[in-house]
Amino acid sequence: MKDTKDLLKFIQDSPSCFHAIKNISDRLDEAGYDLLLENEKWELEKGGKYYVVRNQSSVIAFTIPKDLQALSFNMSASHSDSPTFKIKPNYELESAGVYSQLNTESYGGPVMSTWLDRPLSVAGRIIVKEADAICTKLVKIDKDLLVIPNIAPHMNPEINGMKYNPQIDMVPLISTKESKDGLYDIVAKSVNAKKEDILAADLFLYVRDRGHIVGADSEFIMAPQLDDLSAAYGCLAGFLQAANNKSVNIYVCFDNEEVGSRTKQGAGSKFLSDTIDRISYSLGLDKEAVSCALANSFMVSADNAHAVHPNQPGRTDAKNKTFLNKGVVIKYNANQSYTTDAISGAYFETICKNADVPVQKFTNRSDVRGGGTLGAISTSQVSVNSVDIGLPQLAMHSSTETAGVKDIEYLIAAMKEFYSSHSVLMVNGTYKIEK
Repeated sequence: MKDTKDLLKFIQDSPSCFHAIKNISDRLDEAGYDLLLENEKWELEKGGKYYVVRNQSSVIAFTIPKDLQALSFNMSASHSDSPTFKIKPNYELESAGVYSQLNTESYGGPVMSTWLDRPLSVAGRIIVKEADAICTKLVKIDKDLLVIPNIAPHMNPEINGMKYNPQIDMVPLISTKESKDGLYDIVAKSVNAKKEDILAADLFLYVRDRGHIVGADSEFIMAPQLDDLSAAYGCLAGFLQAANNKSVNIYVCFDNEEVGSRTKQGAGSKFLSDTIDRISYSLGLDKEAVSCALANSFMVSADNAHAVHPNQPGRTDAKNKTFLNKGVVIKYNANQSYTTDAISGAYFETICKNADVPVQKFTNRSDVRGGGTLGAISTSQVSVNSVDIGLPQLAMHSSTETAGVKDIEYLIAAMKEFYSSHSVLMVNGTYKIEK
């Protein structure tokens, strides 16, 4: 239960991808990790702990072992972004001569109906002019600021079967026209800036729900952004608790998974491969040594999985289905939307067994096209054996999702075991797993 309450705080402090990475960075600072800058030379030491941030929305943290013989890289990848609505640059809208609204567009694939009729607010970052520089300021409006009102069935008898138009039906209401302060007035005041100094912004809507532990035995967690902040949190906790004297442990949290990862800070970028190159160069490893290390290496792609829905159990495969509080999920797909194969699945299942963590296996129904995730994209940049895992959850992409309390604990234990292990690839695809 302690881990679940800490996860709820983690999510509460992370209303945008920028806040999530700031939250992760703060925890790395507390654990004694040194911040590196991409535009400066790296001088790494054996036994050192470091992290680097790109675009304020992606982070890579890593530890250097003291023993560089038979080196490998233990990596996990999760993501900081979640489906939401982004505020457009020219954001002011008027309606019916009375209302002031915000011009938004959907980010990722949110379940639109779940954003209606609930308190919302704004978070993200703004760029402001300061002397001869442009500076970034994180924004979190800690106020019930917005609402997207539904329409009554008296006005639309088809409301229960309605398909929502994001340009028409999902426009948030902020005030009446008589209000003195508009959005940028409120944003500027929140960071002690002047409205006229705001040059640009990446601002998103967020749900004001702080998250809850529910159920007859308090066995479920309900919160926004469980996809994928629960995996980001669980992998980080395991990473920070582990110790490894033979492998370079790498924790990655990418941005933009929900929109395809094809950005400079996404899984499709060279952020991870560049970081591995710089680690290797700083440690004096030649290209041959790096190739050998990568052959011994392993990646855990952590993005959540669909649990059997209590109202729609037939939506899942007849046999390869998962349930809340029954363990970490290993995800398979014949067309490689997930990177798991027999070797990587067996490897991670062995890790879980060593940690006394139960494992579930998931595939989509054969007549349903499932979503992809980080694994296949990131391994196109860094080619290593990889497994796709996640926590079982309900209502994925809803503004508030549901997962199991025990599964958070299972993920942390599994990732601690993974990061405490050292693997060596033997002949014919055989792995030797050492402590």
